[in-house]
Amino acid sequence: MSRRLIWIPFGIALTLLGLVAWGLYKPADRTVRSARVGQTLPAFDLPPIVPTKPGLANARFATGKPRLLNIFASWCIPCVAEAPQLLRLQQAGVVIDAVAIRDTRADIAEFLARNGDPYAAIGDDKTSSLQLALGSSGVPETFVIDGRGRIVQQHVGDIREEEVPGLIALVRGLR
Repeated sequence: MSRRLIWIPFGIALTLLGLVAWGLYKPADRTVRSARVGQTLPAFDLPPIVPTKPGLANARFATGKPRLLNIFASWCIPCVAEAPQLLRLQQAGVVIDAVAIRDTRADIAEFLARNGDPYAAIGDDKTSSLQLALGSSGVPETFVIDGRGRIVQQHVGDIREEEVPGLIALVRGLR
C-alpha cells in the first residue's frame, strides 16, 4: 500500500507540468474588445493636430460614406509598421480619419512626413478621452464605421498586409 502512495506526488507534479505546458502552448486571448461595436460613435469634437487638416467630430461619420477611424501616435512602433497598409487602403479608395493620442504637432508632422499620410482628418486627443470612450485599449487600433456613424468592427493592433483586402471588401460592402 505504501509503495502506491509514493507515486501520488509524482502524478500530481506531472499533472501540474502538463497544465503549465498546455497554458504556454495555447495562451488565453487577452485582447480587450470594445463594447461599443454595433453602437453609434460617442459625441466628440477634437481640434486639428495638423494645421493643413481638419480636426475630427462625430458628425463627420454620419454622412453616408463608410470609413475607418484609426487611433495612432507618433511614439507608437506598431503604428509605423501599419503605415504602408493604411496607404494601400487609402489608394484603394477607403477614407481614413485618425485620432492622435497624447501627441504633439511637431511629432505628428514628422511621423507623417516619414511614414506617409493616408488621413483625411486628424483629431488631437491629448487626454485620451475619445480613445477611452470608444473602448480602445491602445494604439494602433482601427474602427470600421458605416455611413450612419455606427461602429461595425474593431481591429486591435496594427493592420497587416494580408488583412488589407478584407478591410477593403468590408468597407465597400457597407456602401
